[in-house]
Amino acid sequence: MEFWIYNGQVVTGKGVGHSAILVSGRKIKKIISDTEFRNEILPSLDRTDSFDAGGKLVFAGGIDAHVHFREPGMTRKADMESESKAAVLGGVTSFIDMPNTRPATTSAACLAEKLASADGRLHANYGFHLGATNDNYGEIDRILQEGKDGICSKDFGGIKVFMGSSTGNMLVDDDNVLDSLFSTDRKEILVHCEDENTIRKNLADAENALGEDIPFGMHPDIRSREACILSSAKALDRAVRLGTRLHLLHVSTKEEVEMVRSAKLSNPRITAETSANYLWFCDRDYARLGSRIKCNPSIKTEEDRRALRQAVKDGTIDTVGSDHAPHLPEEKAGKYPACPSGMPSVQQSLQVLLTVADEENIPLGRIAEVFSEKISSMLGIEDRGFIREGYYADIVIVDMNVTRAVRAEDIAYKCGWSPYEGETLKGRITDVFVNGKHAVKDSALAGTAPAGERLIFRK
Repeated sequence: MEFWIYNGQVVTGKGVGHSAILVSGRKIKKIISDTEFRNEILPSLDRTDSFDAGGKLVFAGGIDAHVHFREPGMTRKADMESESKAAVLGGVTSFIDMPNTRPATTSAACLAEKLASADGRLHANYGFHLGATNDNYGEIDRILQEGKDGICSKDFGGIKVFMGSSTGNMLVDDDNVLDSLFSTDRKEILVHCEDENTIRKNLADAENALGEDIPFGMHPDIRSREACILSSAKALDRAVRLGTRLHLLHVSTKEEVEMVRSAKLSNPRITAETSANYLWFCDRDYARLGSRIKCNPSIKTEEDRRALRQAVKDGTIDTVGSDHAPHLPEEKAGKYPACPSGMPSVQQSLQVLLTVADEENIPLGRIAEVFSEKISSMLGIEDRGFIREGYYADIVIVDMNVTRAVRAEDIAYKCGWSPYEGETLKGRITDVFVNGKHAVKDSALAGTAPAGERLIFRK
């Protein structure tokens, strides 16, 4: 089937243009100027088979390379099917899931099982990162060099390295292992940076003083900026020394922004991500939201938020992920020591970005870059992330004339809640196409069969 998407403002990293897009099957067949379309195509067009964007913004579907969809092992909180629905409703047409599941995705066999379990079930395109431990570098190296159990480098996104607290046996603190991982040239090294010893001392001090009655407002004192800065400095120094393709995840402080900016001068292969959560919330919000915004790294100060917004605007921050990490309401209702960190956010991340862009005068082209284009280029995702001829027709339509509060009835997460409930965000995601299929119509799932396909990574 072929159809045109027309009368929209197409947003790419190069800016905003008026173009018409011909979709043929799963891919974009042709892109022509609005003038050419109106003069040569529109007069004879059967409009029942085409989509009038009505002057709205047209983006490439988002690629969120930082989600925790909790499958396998924690499906009471979320699963890949449920969260892929929420992702698509939020304009995220592709996701790459993190490896700290149960069991952790730290071997070829576990990755193969995860890929098989996703086949045919998901509403968004899917991929997975491979996790590192102190003990599995040999496994990773074999996968990269020759493949193992049917898994090779094209089958996963990057190598996730936890240099701070993590679920299960995934803390990597062996310097020799870190040197080996950071010397890998075949894949992006994605790092979670928080200094474990600093956090443990801060938590012990708080528990000695307050027992279980630690206020959630102390979270940025426990998971402190010092813990982030110390660990990120070690990762960046090692990446500069070894020439690593390093992607520093969920940057949360102004100091890390400056460190990244400086490190890029010595190693231009270094990139950085922040989360929409750090662009929206700040430490003042603990008073009203408490456990709902407890996440790792912690949400920091208003000054940090300003620095992160500026870093998105000037390009120091390369990508924005959601760090979608759902927990059940009853789990979040516990006291500080027992309350898990993480918040569900993938459905709201594009709206947060668009609202921040409006507030900070960030060009829409930058949103296209951080939302899809840069992560596609970094990870070598085959034919996705851009509005280009020959690429898959993953396309999002946004009405920027709508501003409204997030409502409980709109939240699609399996856990049933979001810290963004009640927050006023700009931009209504009206329609989403996944592999050429109209998956979201008038801001609701279209009721069609899941259209998500497996991502292929060139690198």
